[in-house]
Amino acid sequence: MRLEGKHIVLGISGGIAAYKSAALLRLLIKEGAEVQVVITPNGKEFITPATLAALSGKPVVSEFFAANTGEWHSHVDLGLWADLMVIAPATACTLAKMATGVADNMLITTYLSAKEPVMVAPAMDLDMFAHPSTQRNLDTLRGDGVIVLDSPSGELASGLEGKGRMLEPEQILEKVVEHFESASRKDFAGEKVVITAGPTREKIDDVRFIANHSSGKMGMALAEEFASRGADVTLVCGPVEGRKPVDARVKTVKVESALEMLDAVKKEYRDADVTIFAAAVADYRPEVAVAGKIKREERGPMTLSLVENPDIAAEMGANKREGQVNVGFALESDNGLQNAAKKLDAKNLDLIVLNPANRSDAGFNADTDIITLIGRDNMKEEFPLMTKRQCASVIANAVAKIAR
Repeated sequence: MRLEGKHIVLGISGGIAAYKSAALLRLLIKEGAEVQVVITPNGKEFITPATLAALSGKPVVSEFFAANTGEWHSHVDLGLWADLMVIAPATACTLAKMATGVADNMLITTYLSAKEPVMVAPAMDLDMFAHPSTQRNLDTLRGDGVIVLDSPSGELASGLEGKGRMLEPEQILEKVVEHFESASRKDFAGEKVVITAGPTREKIDDVRFIANHSSGKMGMALAEEFASRGADVTLVCGPVEGRKPVDARVKTVKVESALEMLDAVKKEYRDADVTIFAAAVADYRPEVAVAGKIKREERGPMTLSLVENPDIAAEMGANKREGQVNVGFALESDNGLQNAAKKLDAKNLDLIVLNPANRSDAGFNADTDIITLIGRDNMKEEFPLMTKRQCASVIANAVAKIAR
């Protein structure tokens, strides 16, 4: 049984697809999971709690207080007990309440207290699913780390065709199993993974610098993902005040400039098995950094003379030994596929991650991203909008497939 010993909260909201929840509950139980059902008041209009209680072997939780005894149902305790929360079906109303924190029923308060990962399987008609407000709510939830299961085929669909219909119970089960298998995977145990993250700052004087908007979120998500999968991770990180990887197992080396990052990467690269160049390194730096502060009244018009910074990924690629895997990033606004493919060859990379430079919900500072993986032998795989941690999992899966 693939889910033996796992605790799962199954949330059911009020949609016609609620009848599928009984089949999903039966499948989860059959695989060995212990399941607690939490249903909204409207959900009980579509499927009876008695049916669900009979399948789960547990009283169904719907109200804050038990009707017969007045016992308080603790949403906090449920959040601590569960290993995973699955909301299927998740109606447009429930998604909106989740995204905005409207805690007016037991299901939403349980979600807001959840310490465990949360999956949602949207269920509504296509017009409701395609409405901008629903899409904004889904984007918000993805940014909060919620796993959205919104493709009826269980695969990555293009456009909105077929969207809105809830995944079949068998498909949701496989997503749940895949989640737990990924969480327990240690496929990088004993390997050293070096990751660069964040921007670099190139000094003009002691108070001014050239930089970019990189937040370091993707690099940190990658560090956490590889650490969770057993790797010995070193994160070479530019200045990202107030942020650090959640996983305490990640060794962090802090740097400021591109030259400092190059020196740090050189030291770590020698015995690295995998190196991921996720930092947004400044292409140029001032030829001369002035000591002290340049006074406004003394300088008049200012002209900066800039020199090129080293291409850290290219320098490491030129010295790559057999068995090492190098992964790069390409932030592009035009001709992305062609430009990324050129960088793959020029920098001797094994994999490059292409993401857009012209979307507010992807790239710098965003909690979500849209990526395309490009590898050797014409390998190309496109992904929809995901959280950066989900992107990190996808990238790690791709690296795991590369012989090393």
